[in-house]
Amino acid sequence: MTMLNHSSPNALPQTALTDSELRLLDHLVKDKGDDRPRRRTLSHYVVKIARLGGYLARANDPPPGNTVIWR
Repeated sequence: MTMLNHSSPNALPQTALTDSELRLLDHLVKDKGDDRPRRRTLSHYVVKIARLGGYLARANDPPPGNTVIWR
């Protein structure tokens, strides 16, 4: 999933996640402030998965990699 995110971050999230997984992530990890993108991408959901493991998603943080997703 992280390699797919690096090659095409604007891909549809359904390429790697099911609809029930997307709904569960939306329920568990709320969007920060008014950061709601109009079109949710794979990159958006990879960050949500990383935030479950402690990724802070600050403005200058690099995109989450394999180790962060593994956690």
